[in-house]
Amino acid sequence: MSRIWAGIDAGKGHHHCVVINGEGDKLLSRRVMNDESELLNLLADVLELGDEVTWAIDLPDGYASLVITLLVSHGQRPFYIPGRAVNRASGSYRGEGKTDARDALIIADQARMRRDLSPLRAADEAMAELKLLTARRTDLVCDRTRASNRLRGLLASIFPALERELNLANRGPLILLTGYQTPGAIRRLGAGRLEKWLRGRGARWSAALARTAVDAAGRQHTAVPGEQAAARLVQALAVELLDLDRKIVELDEEIAKAFRSHPHAEIVTSMPGIGPLLGAEFLAATGGDMSLFGSADRLATYAGLAPTPHDSGRVSGNLHRPTRYHRGLQRVFYMSAMSSIHFCPESRRFYQRKRAEGKRHTQAVLALARRRVNVLWALLRDGRCFEPAQPSAGTP
Repeated sequence: MSRIWAGIDAGKGHHHCVVINGEGDKLLSRRVMNDESELLNLLADVLELGDEVTWAIDLPDGYASLVITLLVSHGQRPFYIPGRAVNRASGSYRGEGKTDARDALIIADQARMRRDLSPLRAADEAMAELKLLTARRTDLVCDRTRASNRLRGLLASIFPALERELNLANRGPLILLTGYQTPGAIRRLGAGRLEKWLRGRGARWSAALARTAVDAAGRQHTAVPGEQAAARLVQALAVELLDLDRKIVELDEEIAKAFRSHPHAEIVTSMPGIGPLLGAEFLAATGGDMSLFGSADRLATYAGLAPTPHDSGRVSGNLHRPTRYHRGLQRVFYMSAMSSIHFCPESRRFYQRKRAEGKRHTQAVLALARRRVNVLWALLRDGRCFEPAQPSAGTP
């Protein structure tokens, strides 16, 4: 039986595929359009070159979704090799140039030599929906952060006293800035009329917000150059932030609905500190299939919660956070651990014990997050929900 390895360097419009044999000899090198008919022709040609084909690709989804789905539907088993690993390995191959064909060759050769690559599976409809929705939410949150930082910079340039007082994470201050942005405009309106204006637009704590704005305006009587232009931009950004907040709320409802339809939703949310949003992010990052990881340790490594050794010479026990891990998954475990400290007595006791051992707050939370990886992995493996430990006899 002849065995061959096919490496695919994925791209938006085209992929490049290189096929090698067991000796590393190149059997095929082809640039193929990201189109179903051409990908099927490539699949047929590659299958004619050997009896057993191992496929490897440098993207787990996105531009590579079609080719992965076609491979899986035709009984092939593709593996994922991160682009970062390809870049690191490229230094050991002849030549310094970077081309799609060279990257595809490296991918194929790495698949031939390595045994630690993760298999890829075509996502089902529900999982694909969760991935798309959570990715969209991440985009919206990043857009909001950028717009908020830009608004703060502009407001601080013309009205620093007000910028210091406003919490732009709340809706009320944004409503205020859609109508009034300069000290002079706020002073002319006065606290009473500003409160009425805010209340009419649904701002919470309108009286306190109006007093805060008028007090800030009373501390600045100088108009800086460019004040009117900056005020118009502040108003536009405030409107944009309110619109982004509305979109995020609507998307959160859609994510929660899609998450609750997943068969693992009840198990995941039974863990203290994990709600529909964090649960959806967890499923989107892992697929909910713990067999892909094999053990809780591998899941912890994927989440960046298992330290890696950096020993050299006489130095041993030198542990560092890994450089290759899923940052979104780490966020899920870290944020849920933070929340569980307040609502779960067991988590709170574990956190307090780590603090008593001399660990800093972040270190204690990461230790708790690592422990929760083991618990959640076991729950999903066994198909059961989390049950808090019963207090022992005599415990109040």
